[in-house]
Formats: sequence, C-alpha cells, structure tokens
Amino acid sequence: MSHEDCIFCKIIQGDIPSAKVYEDDNVYAFLDISQVTKGHTLVIPKEHTKNIYETSPEVAKELFARIPFIANAIKKSYNPLGMNVLNNNESAAEQSVFHLHLHLIPRYGEGDGYSPNWTVHTDEYNSDELQEIARTIYENIN
Repeated sequence: MSHEDCIFCKIIQGDIPSAKVYEDDNVYAFLDISQVTKGHTLVIPKEHTKNIYETSPEVAKELFARIPFIANAIKKSYNPLGMNVLNNNESAAEQSVFHLHLHLIPRYGEGDGYSPNWTVHTDEYNSDELQEIARTIYENIN
C-alpha cells in the first residue's frame, strides 16, 4: 500500500474524520472507531511507516514518548483498572492497517470486551534453550 492510499495518513491530513485525542508535530492520537473498551485510542506517528520493523529510532522515540502522557489522560478521564498497550506487525500478527499504530486499551475488569487469549509454553523450553534463543537474538542486534 502506498502512503497516498493509507487510511491513517488520510486521517492525519484531515481527509477522513476522526475523534482526535491528541496531536503535535510528530504524533496523532484518535479514538479507534471500533471501541474495544471506552477510551480505546490509537497513537500513530505522522510520518508514514508500515510497522515496527520499518520504523526509524527517531520516529519510535517521538511515538513512544507520548504513550505515558496519553495513557494518563485516559486514566484521569475514565479511571480504568489497567491498560493494555498493543501493537500488531504484519498480517500474521493481525495488523490490518499498514501504518504503525499503538492501541491503548483501557481495562475495566473481567468481561470488559478484551482478552489477549494466548497460550503459554512454560514447559516447552528449558533454561539452556532459553539462553540459546536469547543469544541468537542478541547476536542479531545491530
């Protein structure tokens, strides 16, 4: 998808309406049109970047620096019991809009509409295998 076809870029440009929560020179935050819970907010960089893999450290710094500020505004507004910060990258991880975005999902208790539903594989890896996985990742950090 080209930058010109990106729905989030069109929202930033004002071509598509949104319920804006926050905006500055680098970041735009707005309510997710499909509210999982009340206050579910998307935070996006204004610079088009497809996902976390293609994001420069400078763009990431600006984006992630705003998260506590916006999360605390949601907390002050609706007093959730907690909050999930979620980011999906690529179709296999259920990314549906290919412009980097972070979901801030306020949590109000059991049955509030959100569940991560993952399977824990505690017994699948022993300590040596975990160390090998960590070493492999470490060796690929540039």
